[in-house]
Amino acid sequence: MSFPVAQPSGPNASNGAPGQRFVSLRDYPRQPWPPVADESRAGVSAPPPLRQSLSPDGVSWVAAHGGAGTSTLTTVLGGVDLGCRWPDPAQAEPARVLLVARTHAGGILAASRALNALREGRHPDGLQLIALVLVADSPGRLPQALRRQIRMLRSAVRMRQIPWIPEWRLGRTPKKLPKEVVRLSAMAGPAAADRTW
Repeated sequence: MSFPVAQPSGPNASNGAPGQRFVSLRDYPRQPWPPVADESRAGVSAPPPLRQSLSPDGVSWVAAHGGAGTSTLTTVLGGVDLGCRWPDPAQAEPARVLLVARTHAGGILAASRALNALREGRHPDGLQLIALVLVADSPGRLPQALRRQIRMLRSAVRMRQIPWIPEWRLGRTPKKLPKEVVRLSAMAGPAAADRTW
């Protein structure tokens, strides 16, 4: 199965602002497991081995790009905010991942790239993708070109869309969460059927 790659809408489209430090999910390094022992330190006791597998407990929120909304979703729904990186087996971080992006052109392109990284095996073993979560970047209906790109991604991966929530812009929690957020909360629970990579 091949994930469609969304195209940037303009010559300056990118995953982040100029000067922003960004660790691209598509460049996840494949590390040898277990780490190679250092023979030059014969007789020196080695530290206890690190746990080298992802945890089946909890959920990781992974941002496809800076400003995707993982911090807000973690605050509202729980889980671990990993920023723009995959979960780390050495830290026993949750294997179950919700990949998050905004609905603007750069966000959709970054989500497409992260999905391709998964397809190509550039991720830790045992990672389980629950869904791609697209968070509205503004109120109102999306332009047709963006809706078309989202339909392409939806054909390749389970997806949830979060509408524009004005209270979140002000750092507040709405008195009543939209049904899309409630459904996402249920999906992030332990009973969700995930795709293991």
